[in-house]
Amino acid sequence: MTWGRVLWVIILLKLFVIFFILKLFFFPDFLKGRDDEEKGMYVGTELIERVID
Repeated sequence: MTWGRVLWVIILLKLFVIFFILKLFFFPDFLKGRDDEEKGMYVGTELIERVID
């Protein structure tokens, strides 16, 4: 019965690392500090450039 608790703790720690730590260091917020119109223009140009390349 104690193995189940240990395994759940390991699973929760892995999820924490995946969703919190990796997001902080590897996925910066490019849209921070922009208003709605600037966000729309940025996303639109990025999508168009990625389709063309």
